[in-house]
Amino acid sequence: MWRRLNTLKVRLALLLCLAYASGALIYVGVTQWPLPQLLQWMKHDLGVTVRAPAHMGVWSGLLVSAVLALPLSIWLAGRVMHPLSRLLRALEGAVASYRDGDFSFSIAATRGDELGELIRMHNALGQTLREQRQHLAQRELLLDTVVQNTPVALVLTDATGRVTYANIAARHLFNEGRSLHGLDFMELIEGSPEALRRAVKSGEDALLTVEMDGSEETFHLSQRSFRLQGRPHRLQLFRRMTRELSRQEVATWKRVIRVISHELNNSLAPISSLAHSGAELARRGDTARLPGVFATIGERARHLHGFIAGYASFAKLPAPQPVAIDWKSFLDGLALHCVFKLGGSVPELSGWFDAAQVEQVLINLIKNAHESGSADDEVSLSLTVIGRDLRIEVADRGPGMSETVLAQALLPFYSTKRSGTGLGLALAREIVEAHGGRITLANREQGGLRVSLLLPLNVT
Repeated sequence: MWRRLNTLKVRLALLLCLAYASGALIYVGVTQWPLPQLLQWMKHDLGVTVRAPAHMGVWSGLLVSAVLALPLSIWLAGRVMHPLSRLLRALEGAVASYRDGDFSFSIAATRGDELGELIRMHNALGQTLREQRQHLAQRELLLDTVVQNTPVALVLTDATGRVTYANIAARHLFNEGRSLHGLDFMELIEGSPEALRRAVKSGEDALLTVEMDGSEETFHLSQRSFRLQGRPHRLQLFRRMTRELSRQEVATWKRVIRVISHELNNSLAPISSLAHSGAELARRGDTARLPGVFATIGERARHLHGFIAGYASFAKLPAPQPVAIDWKSFLDGLALHCVFKLGGSVPELSGWFDAAQVEQVLINLIKNAHESGSADDEVSLSLTVIGRDLRIEVADRGPGMSETVLAQALLPFYSTKRSGTGLGLALAREIVEAHGGRITLANREQGGLRVSLLLPLNVT
């Protein structure tokens, strides 16, 4: 019951009733009693004459009542608005604190009306915001700790190309451990190897090998664009793959040894058995069946020889013999083995590489491009001179490669084909690196794969 009566609506109604009653009393006092009697007494008994009518009319009484009630109205308005004014000032301070990120502000709730309920709801809101901010701060701290201590170099740039965030690995990779915040990332990597700069500028995922600090490092570059707080940003992840590739190479060699051992056992066991059978037939004098035994032994030997030769060709790859390459003759010979579309113009400078080895690499790459499902007219070969290097690029419009395949595509004997020999792109990598060059793989925008061979030119 008391709670229903202790409301602003009831209080305002009581104050209005009080104001009405006060106005009526003032009007009666001015027009009926005691003001007229007081004026008469002062005139007859005290001899003091006050220039005022003995009886006021309605309008005169209302005017005098309004003048006398004005101070009372101002006082009552002040009493009514004082708590509300205090609450509004407190709420203004709370809003200012929230705007500044301080959610510890609270208001003392000593009232039992609607204003008190509003204060309690405000304090509950502040408590909720404080708890959410604490949880968010803890999650941000955990995320920052994880990101800062990950071995993957992470660089976040804004629309202008300036670094807005970089972890510890990125600072050590690009700026000798110093902060990267606010620096232009493209200017920062000007001193990096050309393959790394070109991969970053391409805006695509790539697997590349660069020379850093006197040794070769293999990186997997992953790039993503997104909007952060309504503004475009770009995230670049540089993952060192050297140790992983070395581990994968060891595992691959073990797998190859097991495969070769299995194939040897599968061939040598029948050969041994057939040799024993042939010896037994010879001892018995049954020479009619010996040709069949020898033919089977020869067939198994030829199968084993072909199997071993395929793997031995990788290990016996001779050193390249670079010579000056006439582009017309080279491209005409390449066109006899595979179909491709020549992109751009042919360089004026002659190439400088082992024609047979590079031709074999390009035949394999173009064949892979056709087998990817790309249309024949979408398989292209382009030649570009970049400084003292020649870039040969084979591109297609197939499905491209996943990150997992990109990370393993250059491993020895890795292949995604069930019927493949297992050499994959490792032979291409071996030949290109033997020429002192680099090979990079990158997915193309709108689908497809781009394989780039960077070979040095004989520029004097």
